[in-house]
Amino acid sequence: MADIAAVPLTPTSPPHGTLARAERFVWLTARVLEQRLFAHHFRDGAAGPVETALEAYRNADGGYGHALEPALRGPASLPAHTARALHVLDSVARCDARRAEDVCRYLTSVSTTEGALTAIRPEAALPAVRPAGSGDAAVRLPGALSATAPVVGLLHRNEVWHPWLFRATDFCWQAVESLEAARPGDVVAAVLFLDHAPDRARAEAAADRLGHLVRRERLVVLDPDAPGARPAASTAPGSVPGHTPGDRRFPHDYARTPDSLARAWFTDAEIERSLDVLAAGQQADGGWPARRLPGAPEPAPAALLEARPIATIEALRTLAAYGRSLA
Repeated sequence: MADIAAVPLTPTSPPHGTLARAERFVWLTARVLEQRLFAHHFRDGAAGPVETALEAYRNADGGYGHALEPALRGPASLPAHTARALHVLDSVARCDARRAEDVCRYLTSVSTTEGALTAIRPEAALPAVRPAGSGDAAVRLPGALSATAPVVGLLHRNEVWHPWLFRATDFCWQAVESLEAARPGDVVAAVLFLDHAPDRARAEAAADRLGHLVRRERLVVLDPDAPGARPAASTAPGSVPGHTPGDRRFPHDYARTPDSLARAWFTDAEIERSLDVLAAGQQADGGWPARRLPGAPEPAPAALLEARPIATIEALRTLAAYGRSLA
């Protein structure tokens, strides 16, 4: 675990370099969970403290809540919170069968008959503001690829098997292979599934088709110097500083690591330009802006403050995965 005193926090010892500036930002703004994650990924911190911090968000039903996904407030378990928990556990190599059993029990209870998870319903996290007499069956939405695919992909990556997972996997295949006029968020979710789906030949074929779709439908920014191409924190009246509006995606948003199937969609030059944009996205305070969670309300300042360290750690991990220097 990194020593807090080692982080330069005084005017006489200003931080310098990508990682040092990000570290200062994390220690000054992040929740305990993200502080532990940063220490694990970049300062040789142990995985145990990450698990301990994550446990505070777990509910008795096996799901996660309590604003683990910062954009969704309230204590109730939601698929988006549980997806975030699985991502954290996977990132520290602690997504084992014991933990997955409880998670799959929760996912089974909230999935559709197809095994799919529903789109984000922020009101479900706050029972007090739900319409009177509206039970789960009355407000349940259809299954969504964006909610289901990342969870299924992570479970397959960790070789978890559960009855729910078979149905959910079938749903993902059907949804991925029928994508035509896709939204960028759907494609990102599809890649997270395809990167870890057990049927590799089928996954490669589906990824190849999606890559052509992304380029044909212009779902990716390939020229960062084009007018309005680069992401910028919103500065419009009433906007929240540090929030990236819209759904603008770059190659690195699809191919988060060099071994992703989406890496084949882009040339080396396109990836390098994309990583330049990502590196340049670090703001003056050392953190990266947070992307708005699709379907979630405009983030309040407190939610944004919790989301930006997550975005910062993910940006650093992507840059490191491609061999970019963080000095």
